[in-house]
Amino acid sequence: MSQEDNKLPGENYSEKIRARFWITGENSGYVGIGRIELLQRIDELGSMNKAAKSMGMSYKRAWKLIQSLNEMYDEPLVVKEVGGKFGGGSVLTARGKKLILDFKRVESELQSFLERMSSVI
Repeated sequence: MSQEDNKLPGENYSEKIRARFWITGENSGYVGIGRIELLQRIDELGSMNKAAKSMGMSYKRAWKLIQSLNEMYDEPLVVKEVGGKFGGGSVLTARGKKLILDFKRVESELQSFLERMSSVI
């Protein structure tokens, strides 16, 4: 892959094709690979702040993204946990976890399709 190829938008899903896709919400908004990564890191780390830092993002930016993600559906994707012995945190709801799985499934199918199509180009 040349230096110029690294500047192209989209993911390198196949040898000859790059692509991006987004899933739109029931109400409004969208989710792409970056927001999915944020959701995954919140799920892994149990904290929006830790997830944001691990991605080189400010807490304020992460908070705004999560707020917009929560507005996409009739039920939230992420909820805050209050205090306790070790402080609060952020937790993915079942809907948030399902969205990650749905996104990964579409991504896998898209990659398979684009790999097949690369052979005819």
